[in-house]
Amino acid sequence: MVPGVRLVILGKQGAGKGTQCVRLARHYVVPHISTGDMFRAAVRMGTEFGMRAREYMDAGELIPDEVVIGVVKERLEQDDTKVRGFILDGFPRTSNQAEQLAAILGPNDVDLAIDIEVPMDVVLKRLAGRRVCSTCGTNFSTATPPKYDWTCDVCGGEVVQREDDTVDAIKRRLVLYEEQTEPLITWYLERDKLVSIDGMGTPDDVTQRLVRAIDRRRDALRGR
Repeated sequence: MVPGVRLVILGKQGAGKGTQCVRLARHYVVPHISTGDMFRAAVRMGTEFGMRAREYMDAGELIPDEVVIGVVKERLEQDDTKVRGFILDGFPRTSNQAEQLAAILGPNDVDLAIDIEVPMDVVLKRLAGRRVCSTCGTNFSTATPPKYDWTCDVCGGEVVQREDDTVDAIKRRLVLYEEQTEPLITWYLERDKLVSIDGMGTPDDVTQRLVRAIDRRRDALRGR
């Protein structure tokens, strides 16, 4: 069994983070914690928090820190994150969130933050073509659709375009990323916890680059 790790995966939406987080979670046998998935589940359930989150998501806005941090803290307190670690996808997105995360984790802070780099024009094209199963959340695209009439290959649910994947909402999210999230890269770089990985190429190629970077950091932490 491959030893676990505590990771933060950064990068613009559409950089392939979700796919790579799932692959890494399987490789290192740790939970994949996606804030986006948690928010969308709350929206589908119609909870009070879900209704608040939906207002921001539909407008392409970032959900306020106090809401996001509370949800993440609650998730990190669950037992499955304690022994082998976790992979955080979609959090932190600002240096303030990173500081709060470090305070939550204390001496068991993240091992590494990885920035998956993909050009902006590629990101916009990917997100505009993204489609998702409304039941299980499996991702497809206009370039790689389900086998049968936009019916999910995994569960048979309806595959649709997310409400926040309109061109206007995508552009707004990318602007917010430039303004608020990129300083986070500097925050981790200053603490010697950042590695940038080329996100172009096949999923297998990108996964191999990620695993090599993670294993190098794990070996360094062990004093090899």
